[in-house]
Parts: sequence; structure tokens; C-alpha cells
Amino acid sequence: MPYPNTNQLYISADGGGSNGSGVKLWKEELQQFSNESGLEIHLSHYPPGRSKWNKMEHRLFAYISKNWREKPPETLAVIVSLIGATTTTAGLVVKTKTDATISIKQAVK
Repeated sequence: MPYPNTNQLYISADGGGSNGSGVKLWKEELQQFSNESGLEIHLSHYPPGRSKWNKMEHRLFAYISKNWREKPPETLAVIVSLIGATTTTAGLVVKTKTDATISIKQAVK
């Protein structure tokens, strides 16, 4: 295992297809992997149709990554702030806000 001190694994998966939230085989294989590796697995599914990034998002992520080099994204407030401070050479301005109506527990179910 590349990270021997790791005891948890976080996975973000597509909401549909072979690894969708309703696919029994996906869940069984993931549980088997957890049993064999000893890792506690946390799984979040994207809403249907949301995991296929459009061209604008692809271009934007390169600029977001540059902002993240300046300060580690350690809290939700920092993440929202860093994404919100992103601009592109083409003049795209990003606006962000935290959705206080959704808890972390709700978001990962």
C-alpha cells in the first residue's frame, strides 16, 4: 500500500453507470476491498449528469489549482474563498458562497 499509515479512503464517484449508487456489484466489490485493505471507505456520488465536466470547468480548474498553491485548502471557508478569488486570463470571474443548508453528512450520503 503506497500510504501505510492511512486508515481511510475518500471516493467521489459518478452518480450513474457501473459505479452508480444503486449498483449492487459496485457496493459489494467496494465492501470487499474495504475488508481486505482494512480501510474505512467514505463514498460520495455526484448527482446524475454532473460528473461530466464541461469545457468551462476544465479551463477554470487550472486557475483554481494555481490559487491553491498559495494556501492549503484546509477548511471549507478557505476552499470557498480560494475558488471565489479565481480569475482567468480571458476575464472570467468566479462567485462562490457556502450553502449553509447542507451539512457535510448530508453532502456525502
